[in-house]
Amino acid sequence: MVTYQTIGESTTHLSAEDLAALRENLHEQRLFRQEQLRQLAGPTTSRAEDRLQRQTAAQMEVRIKLAASARMVLADVEAALTRMKEGSYGICHLCRRPVDRQRLMIVPQARYCARCQQVKEAIP
Repeated sequence: MVTYQTIGESTTHLSAEDLAALRENLHEQRLFRQEQLRQLAGPTTSRAEDRLQRQTAAQMEVRIKLAASARMVLADVEAALTRMKEGSYGICHLCRRPVDRQRLMIVPQARYCARCQQVKEAIP
């Protein structure tokens, strides 16, 4: 059982059960993104080719952006699983403080605590 003190008065607590649930969630996300990428790539059959020829440029752009987003999330999930193996999971990459348990339960691949994520997003 690991207990960390965060910036505020609350305590971040990731139990073994929490870590197991987070690991399972990350594995499910990995499978989902891998399948999504397979579907977006799709087989190149004559039927698929006909369908692709009928698609508009906007539809192709959406597929390309979806695939890029899926690859990005998959990379984040893989990185989170690596951090779990290395023992650095749940530690903010910027301030090195623990990421809040509730944040990890919502976004298990989170690299940053909520405060650092806000700062990171505010920088153009």
